[in-house]
Amino acid sequence: MGLCLAAGPGRTQQAPAKSPKAEHAPEKAPDPWWKHAVIYEIYPRSFQDSNGDGVGDINGITSRLDYLRELGIDAIWISPMYPSPLVDFGYDVSDYTAIDPLYGTLADFDRLVSEGKKRNIRVIMDFVPNHTSDQHAWFAESRSSRTNPKRNWYIWRDGKGSGEPPNNWQSWFGHSAWKFDPITNQYYYHHFYTEQPDLNWRNPQVRNAMYDAMRFWLGRGVAGFRIDAVSRLFEDPNLHDDPILPGKNAYGDPNIAHKYTDNLPEVHQVLREMRSVVNEYPGDAVLISEADEPNIAELTKMYGSKNDEIQLPMDFQIADVNKLSAPDFRRLLDEIDRNPAGGQPHYFFSNHDQPRQWDRYGDGVHNDQIAKLMAALLLTTRATPLMYYGEEIGMRTTDPVRKEDVQDPIGQLGWPQEKGRDGERTPMQWDTSKDAGFSTAERPWLPVPPSSAEYNVKAESQDPNSILSFYKRLLALRRSEPALRDGKYLPVDQGNPDVLSFLRKTPGKGDSILVVLNMSAEPRTVSFALDAHGVRETTAKPLISVPKIARESAVLAHFTVPALGVFIGSVH
Repeated sequence: MGLCLAAGPGRTQQAPAKSPKAEHAPEKAPDPWWKHAVIYEIYPRSFQDSNGDGVGDINGITSRLDYLRELGIDAIWISPMYPSPLVDFGYDVSDYTAIDPLYGTLADFDRLVSEGKKRNIRVIMDFVPNHTSDQHAWFAESRSSRTNPKRNWYIWRDGKGSGEPPNNWQSWFGHSAWKFDPITNQYYYHHFYTEQPDLNWRNPQVRNAMYDAMRFWLGRGVAGFRIDAVSRLFEDPNLHDDPILPGKNAYGDPNIAHKYTDNLPEVHQVLREMRSVVNEYPGDAVLISEADEPNIAELTKMYGSKNDEIQLPMDFQIADVNKLSAPDFRRLLDEIDRNPAGGQPHYFFSNHDQPRQWDRYGDGVHNDQIAKLMAALLLTTRATPLMYYGEEIGMRTTDPVRKEDVQDPIGQLGWPQEKGRDGERTPMQWDTSKDAGFSTAERPWLPVPPSSAEYNVKAESQDPNSILSFYKRLLALRRSEPALRDGKYLPVDQGNPDVLSFLRKTPGKGDSILVVLNMSAEPRTVSFALDAHGVRETTAKPLISVPKIARESAVLAHFTVPALGVFIGSVH
């Protein structure tokens, strides 16, 4: 697949000896695999059903590894598959060292990892450390009595009296974050659903138990973890009220600033400990953090002061730009590229909690073209890109139209004003057969969108102008061009604010890659002077362009980029 994967973990590149001095010169250590990888998120319920029960599973994922290899994927991050009551579809874990029978067995998982390795595709687990299910054996013990040895594994407090919770902290899903438990007449804290009690990360026993769970999966060959809700691991032990802000939220509660329940400094010690755990194993295992930080400065802290915490913090700043805005994207690209930690950026535009990019950026007319534009942005920066299953075929957010079809608790509680997150979790669209090739069940867990008749892997594989074909060309170019793998990101000005442009430049004499993205619905003329960046030629050779450019070169001093157009060219 990529350069690092071909070399394999831990292998060094040997340069030819030209002189005794060269023989003894220290070799540059190879980059870790995750720096150049393309990671692909799979929502397991929705990717491929192998046994006809209407729900995707592990063997279904294994059966599609060849597709992922052909696409150009280096690693898959799979949303939780642990045993779970499924209140939050796996993010309420009842056992951290097992597989939910709904998805298969540990043997199935081991086979997935093994088959992935044969194809140079690594497997990344979703790890949920902030909370467990209320059905977890730990919580059953903890709630049984105030003197139980596991009582302090969770956060229990007395109320204020007269039925009031300990303070004003709010759940992510509305109302108080405290749930009264009549078994022991105390409240437990839950940042998310009441069925998801928060673990007490100030307790060393909790930390050790969770680190052992990580070791369990690392020992089975996983390549790392995406760590869920990492910024919420700690709360103020003194239970100060969060500051109240003007207005009310969608649940009718007063708005608050989560000053005492989010991003507390103690998080960073835990991240260093997690990094130490993965470093116990060979292969450059990666930690990816879900940390919806308020700004780039806070995001940068996730790398650690010595780059000893998270290798790939998910950049929600760029993902939350919900419109085509070249100035906004350029500002954020520049900020994260200059992060003081020198860390590797990690970009994405869609995930299982966020409407798909086809809809978020589309204008209702040129959505396919805009999907290609966003693909070019994602796959040409120096960041490690994260794709979401189906975005490569232009899957769209398809919200339920009937309440009886709603699966997400958010939608069930808030219907019809709140549709929930089902729309971005619909089954993968493989072909035009029943249920788009996802399942043979009479009724899959979510309805297959009508758009599957046109937007599916089989149809788009046969169309050179499809979104899928464009992704394949982009991913192949990313593998073949050293500047796209290893080059620096250099913003370049061309006189038009609607156009985002930058160079990817490698040290030495190799060609650089010029990326020009027109985010306007009108053609834009641009002019480049790149001599300050060491570019001597006055033309660029097109490598990928949409719409396709027929001529063999583009004059840098004056050329027009079509509306919503993409130009990727080599310059020397």
